[in-house]
Amino acid sequence: MFKLALNAGHGYNTAGKRCMKAIDKNETREYILNRRICDKIEKRLKEYEGISVLRIDDGTDESISKRAKKANDFKADFYLAIHHNAGVKGGSGGGIVVYVYNRLTGEENIKVTRSWQSDIYNAMIAETGLKGNRSKPINEADFGECRETYMPAVLCECGFMDSTVDTPIILTDEFAEKVAKACSDVIIKRAGLKAVKAQSESVDVSATPVKKTNEQLANEVIKGLWGNGAERKQKLTAAGYDYTAVQSIVNVKMGKPAASTPAKKTDEQMAKEVIKGLWGNGNERKQRLTNAGYNYSAIQKIVNNLLK
Repeated sequence: MFKLALNAGHGYNTAGKRCMKAIDKNETREYILNRRICDKIEKRLKEYEGISVLRIDDGTDESISKRAKKANDFKADFYLAIHHNAGVKGGSGGGIVVYVYNRLTGEENIKVTRSWQSDIYNAMIAETGLKGNRSKPINEADFGECRETYMPAVLCECGFMDSTVDTPIILTDEFAEKVAKACSDVIIKRAGLKAVKAQSESVDVSATPVKKTNEQLANEVIKGLWGNGAERKQKLTAAGYDYTAVQSIVNVKMGKPAASTPAKKTDEQMAKEVIKGLWGNGNERKQRLTNAGYNYSAIQKIVNNLLK
């Protein structure tokens, strides 16, 4: 079993860690960008067997030593930290930079760590093209996350939050997808992971090409293809379906009274759930909120205000 320790750097409220207001009026926080990429890496790796992923971050400003201890106690085979950079102060420079610890010891450890570093960097550049103008994009530094972890560790700075070139790119969901694909592709290859085999008796939610009607889903539920109880609710919701509507049809078909529709939550309540990560990111968030009958634009505006 290959063990990956995955960390979205910093926390929601880490001072100063945000996009430059002159370039991004929302001053998007670094943790939001970091977490989005990590979420996508974690999601993609769930499609493979032979790997266990430990998320180090929890949205707080937990110390580096505590984060490193989590990875060390987990006995991770590889530690990947996702960050975004700053320092060009509104200039057009920037680009992706990938770091390792600057005082690596042990011939084999140095070889393996630097191999991870170059593979990750090359894959990210191949996917995103965000090369920038850094003189040493494959770099080394005395970063605590790489220094205090016992396994090969790489810290990725995925573009600059104060660059007129990088910022509009790194704010997009498309960029996050590309970075996540690059990182996960390297992990999949180096760890020798195999895709999870589809189960003939279950519904492969991730591979469903076309949205089904609630009536079709209800019939599948009755056949047992979506599990029971909390599992059924989780799988239907994760696939973007309205669990309550589907379950109501199931109840009618099974001779049970239809479940009453629960009271809708306020936009304020929904915004707090979005910040907690319960509604995904980007287009996924917009689709899920819309499908659930909520006003995505109104909720997103409250989210932006709360995170200022």
